[in-house]
Amino acid sequence: MYELELYSLTYERIGMIPEVTRTAGGIRDYQESDLGWVELVICMRKAGLPVEALIEYVKLYQEGDETFEARLQLLSEEREKLEEQKAQIESDSSHQKTRLYMTYHTRPIRTRC
Repeated sequence: MYELELYSLTYERIGMIPEVTRTAGGIRDYQESDLGWVELVICMRKAGLPVEALIEYVKLYQEGDETFEARLQLLSEEREKLEEQKAQIESDSSHQKTRLYMTYHTRPIRTRC
C-alpha cells in the first residue's frame, strides 16, 4: 500500500508519528488514523521537512487543540526555510550556468589555417 522501507517503521519509535495501535500480543495494528500519520510524514519528508520539525509537530499535536497556532507557526517557519534553500539553489545554479557560458563562449575560436 505505502511501499515503506523497513526503517520507515521506526517513525513511531523516534516520535515522528504518534504511538500506533497494537494487538494484545504487542504487534502493530495500523488503523486508518495511523496510516494517515505515516502518509503525512512521507509527504513532509519528500517536501524537505527535517525529522526534528516533524517530531516537534507530533509533540505539539498530542498536547491538544490549544497548540494549533504553535503548529501553524512551526510549519510556516519550516516552509520559509525551505523557500530560502530553494532560492539559494536556484541562485547557485544560475551563477554556475553564467560561469560556464562565460568560460566556453567568450574564448576566441581557434581555427587551423
